[in-house]
Amino acid sequence: MDLEVFLCRTDNFGVLVHDPETGLTASIDAPDADAVIAAADRRGWTISHVFTTHHHTDHVEGNLALKEKYGCEVIGPINEAVAIPGLDRTMADGDTFGFGDHTVHVIETPGHTAGHICYHFADEKLLFAADTLFALGCGRLFERPAADMWHSLQKLAVLPDETAIYFGHEYTLSNARFALTIDPDNERLKARTAEIEALRAEGRFTIPTTLALEKETNPFLRAGDPAIRRNLLMETKTNEEVFAEIRKRKDNF
Repeated sequence: MDLEVFLCRTDNFGVLVHDPETGLTASIDAPDADAVIAAADRRGWTISHVFTTHHHTDHVEGNLALKEKYGCEVIGPINEAVAIPGLDRTMADGDTFGFGDHTVHVIETPGHTAGHICYHFADEKLLFAADTLFALGCGRLFERPAADMWHSLQKLAVLPDETAIYFGHEYTLSNARFALTIDPDNERLKARTAEIEALRAEGRFTIPTTLALEKETNPFLRAGDPAIRRNLLMETKTNEEVFAEIRKRKDNF
């Protein structure tokens, strides 16, 4: 499959997924219809689907305009169906559907919102995680408690380490600087932060990441790490409690 990554709005990532065998093209969310259309035009693609991850405006605002222009099918989470414009087909945790000759697996990841879903192309080792898992971060908890988000992240953490993760926002530099306050002695994190600083200084994106890299450096996946627990003075707390404290600190960072 071919991918096209571009910036929408202020810091949203747009991603188009194109199957050259069938000509199908999916927009992962629709943050801004004009930006999605421009990206499709650059590649000579026609949008056939929108894969909606959650109901927030900065992820669905372009749905209706894309439907009007292309007649595309909008797929989205069953537990947020009433809040997603133009929704044609709903998906629940564990559902699969075809995209050309590819199989898409749906993983429900409540936390950022109540019904957030991620789209996993298992054979291609691609995960579209939107606002559940970022490079060095995770989504702010608007609609579900920390324990739910921790459980959601664990569902993603068991995917293959080589999985490429496409996320919803370019927050990576801020996330890296925060991560160093939680895990200051992590040499891999220090090196990665320097790499991110160089990328952003050149105006380059930090997407995608890999699950292996996140497991090494993302504090939101590392609540069980002894060094992090010592740094937070939470050595006897549960993983959910440690995760909740990290998320609280990020909210105030």
